[in-house]
Parts: sequence; structure tokens; C-alpha cells
Amino acid sequence: MAKSQQTYSKTEKEKKRLKKREEKQKKKVARKAAKDGTEGIPFAYVDHMGNLVDTPPDPTKKVKVDAEDIVLGIPKKEEGDEEKFDPVRSGKVSFYDFNKGFGFIIDSENNEKYFVHVSGLIDEINEGNSVSFELERGMKGMNAVRVKRT
Repeated sequence: MAKSQQTYSKTEKEKKRLKKREEKQKKKVARKAAKDGTEGIPFAYVDHMGNLVDTPPDPTKKVKVDAEDIVLGIPKKEEGDEEKFDPVRSGKVSFYDFNKGFGFIIDSENNEKYFVHVSGLIDEINEGNSVSFELERGMKGMNAVRVKRT
């Protein structure tokens, strides 16, 4: 007697294929119903505070903005802005490798990590030292230069 060619895995694959086909057909019918307008597409509105809501915004709360009031680009510096920015920053050395000649300093104000190279050192530094430094734009971001121990 010959064995049946239908194995368990073949029947499972066939069941999965039929199930996918049925789901695809259901989705097709749902899309067609949505196209006809029987099932509406919900709208999202933005209110005067910038939040998404399902009701149209109140026109009385609308704020009119003049095109001249919109500033594009970097705002111009006013007198006195230079005094607000202190170019000398303070921080702590989180890592420094003497053999390779580089390390990282964590700024005490904003906890940003800055790269430091041996060429930017004034004093010799170790891990854990408190230092003062200035920032300079490098190829891959801001670098700490003129680094002194405090």
C-alpha cells in the first residue's frame, strides 16, 4: 500500500495560506466600504494650543500673526549678550589616556561630555581632576581647549 503524500506540515501550511487569503479578502471589503462612505475616516484637528483634538477648533481663540513678526535664522546679538556667555567653563575629567593623548571632560553646568586632546592642555591632567577649559568647534563636535587644573 502506498503512503499518503499529504503530510502534517503540508496541511498546516495550506491552512495558513487559506487564513491569510480570508484576512486579505476581509481587508479588501473593509477598504471598499470605507471608500463608499459607509464607514467614515476620523479627522484630527489642531487646537489653538497645538494639541490634537477630535473637534474643530474654536475660531474665537485663533491668534493672528503678522508675517513681519516671524524671524527666520539666528537672532541678532544685542549689546550685553557677550557678558552673559562666559567662555571659560569648569568641569571634571571623566577619562584620560596618557598613552594615546586624549580624554573626555564633563561640563559641570550642563553635564555635556567634551573631547580633549593633549595639544589642548596647559597643565597635566588626571582622571577626577577639576579643570577649567574653553570650547572650540572641531571636526566631530565641540572640543575642550586651553585646559587648566583648578
